Amino acid sequence: MENRKEERNQEQGSSRAARGVTTTEHIESVIEVRRVAKVVKGGRRLAFSALVVVGDGQGKVGIASSKSREFAGAVSKASKRAKKEMFEVPFYHTTIPFEVKAKHGATTVLLKSASKGTGLIAGGAVRSLLQAAGVKDVLAKIFGASNKHNVAKATIVALQKLRTAQHIARLRGKTLSELMEKKDVIGA
Repeated sequence: MENRKEERNQEQGSSRAARGVTTTEHIESVIEVRRVAKVVKGGRRLAFSALVVVGDGQGKVGIASSKSREFAGAVSKASKRAKKEMFEVPFYHTTIPFEVKAKHGATTVLLKSASKGTGLIAGGAVRSLLQAAGVKDVLAKIFGASNKHNVAKATIVALQKLRTAQHIARLRGKTLSELMEKKDVIGA
């Protein structure tokens, strides 16, 4: 009997990821779980809605929301969807390449690159997302509504706006050295 339980746990994977514990492959963090209700003829039908962030700590991050009748089901479904939604976040050493601002709904998120050793100066959902992505030094500020879903989505939009210097040079049809050289402009 005990062996069957162990086998089942190994097949299904442990529920440690559902509690925000780091696994060897991904960093999973539950941002928010809400109990929602649908009013039906016989009364209320209760369910759970979960917002989960998944990252590899090496520059990839994803976020997803899911609903289920059970808490663990909602978290696991959201986690699977977040893994499918993962995208690459460009780095410059331990921070982001440049300052970026993004908006979703009534929420605006500002992310500023910071010098090495500053740490993550961010709150709530922004911090969870940046930690999952593996960003070490960033200053962040949330303006407007502080709804966790909107903050998370605004942060995702901000991270998707980031580009590497090589990518920008390619878009402009220049080499990296041409892009980085300083030109003295006197008068215009």
